[in-house]
Amino acid sequence: MEVLGILPLVMDNSDKSGGIVILDFGSQYTQLIARRIREFEVYSEILPWNATEARIMGPRPKGIILSGGPRSATGPDAPSIDKSLLTGTVPVLGICYGMQLIAHTLGGSVEKGRLGEYGRTRVIFGDGAREKILKGVPDAIDVWMSHWDEVSSLPDGAAQFGVSESGSCAAFSMDDGRITALQFHPEVDTTEYGREILSNFLYDICGCEPNWKLGDWVKRSLGDIGSTVGHDERVICGISGGVDSTVAAVLVSKVIGDRLDCIFVDHGFMRKNEPEQVVEAYKKLNLRIRHVDASEKFLAAVNGVTSPEEKRKIIGELFVRVFEDEARKVGGAKWLLQGTIYPDVIESGFVGGDVIKSHHNVGGLPEDMEMSLLEPIRELFKDEVRRIGPLLGIPEELLKRHPFPGPGLAVRCLGNLARERLDILREADAIFMEEIRNFGLYDSIWQAFCALLPVRSVGVAGDIRTYGETVVLRAVASRDAMTAESVRLPWELIDRVAKRVCGEVPLVGRVVMDVTGKPPATIEWE
Repeated sequence: MEVLGILPLVMDNSDKSGGIVILDFGSQYTQLIARRIREFEVYSEILPWNATEARIMGPRPKGIILSGGPRSATGPDAPSIDKSLLTGTVPVLGICYGMQLIAHTLGGSVEKGRLGEYGRTRVIFGDGAREKILKGVPDAIDVWMSHWDEVSSLPDGAAQFGVSESGSCAAFSMDDGRITALQFHPEVDTTEYGREILSNFLYDICGCEPNWKLGDWVKRSLGDIGSTVGHDERVICGISGGVDSTVAAVLVSKVIGDRLDCIFVDHGFMRKNEPEQVVEAYKKLNLRIRHVDASEKFLAAVNGVTSPEEKRKIIGELFVRVFEDEARKVGGAKWLLQGTIYPDVIESGFVGGDVIKSHHNVGGLPEDMEMSLLEPIRELFKDEVRRIGPLLGIPEELLKRHPFPGPGLAVRCLGNLARERLDILREADAIFMEEIRNFGLYDSIWQAFCALLPVRSVGVAGDIRTYGETVVLRAVASRDAMTAESVRLPWELIDRVAKRVCGEVPLVGRVVMDVTGKPPATIEWE
């Protein structure tokens, strides 16, 4: 299988100078760092931790950021860096593992902490701390921590300027001000003044200029598509009705026109009335669309399968096989276009971190796929994709749709994927969405949905004992799907949904609310 993510968020060689290089040590937040930097309209590029010094310094970066990571900096096979990066002239910011690695590399000590720090933590900055990175930041803030190891002694020439509530080192800098190290994650929304800290590093310490624009990215991407897809080559797009596949399809159609065939596969895991709505929406966008009802085939393939990972892999492979069949029907397409975005990639463990869950369009793809893969938005986050949409003329009603996973209700219906259980989930989900819209909350919620648990409970209806299914309500607020917090829905809404679901959907006996954030949970249940 040839995999081509042809449109990374990078400029050509003439435009790379003056940005930020991020060295990835396997953190789930690495791309989030890059996204935050792009919000300041500063070019950023992610490289693996073991990239050569020539590769790192080639674009003449204004600054280098060392990401977090799951390893211990003192371990025998710990990812490391060449010490010359810390003794040169380019400013360096170490975050979490990056801080520990700086301390260890320059002669300090890193040890396993007594307690570790996870989640919201208070950090106090010293009264005399006047580091540029703290401009506009109060003396104490709540930050996001996620570490066990800690810096127990500083390198020569370093000064601590921040301490956590547990008493461990939370921030230090070298005496020339060129190296700054933070134990917490300024890139995460839950860190107070995180944006100010990153802005100070970019503009005040590194001297960056705001010269990266999404409009320029679109123009450059259109050119890249034209030079990658041959003049007589056809492309098939796996369309779902979601924001990501829609933007990817319209972007490519701007270049190749009717050589793009959009294939909408109804795998039997769509929401209520969704197949008809999707087909109608794409006709309005003047996209060539083929509606393939493969629901029986998909349901048979996952019959009896309850493992989330196995579900995703089975659905991913069958998707590709269906696309290959359709490609033959349209005269043979060379390219399979997908709306893969970066959260799909990092959660599938493709940047040096652990696999959280294999997304059907990343970890679930078969090795012997006949088509080459075209992924023009592979390195974009959801909010960036939505911002590109208007530039391509895509209506707001499509761009504001809540995210929906590729495997659909298959990863929201826990346990056996029988058609009867999927229909129960469809009806419950439709009621939840209807009431959210009635309360005027749809556009202010990142994602809301129902899940069906493989758990039954005793109830009573009309003086008769029941043993019904359990529906979960979930609503989260997020900007990028990397972190999320539960939305506090009005009690009147929750009460109305619970009564309607139990009264209108046969076999449901209980409705519960999921109020867990991400982390520790993921947004989807599987």
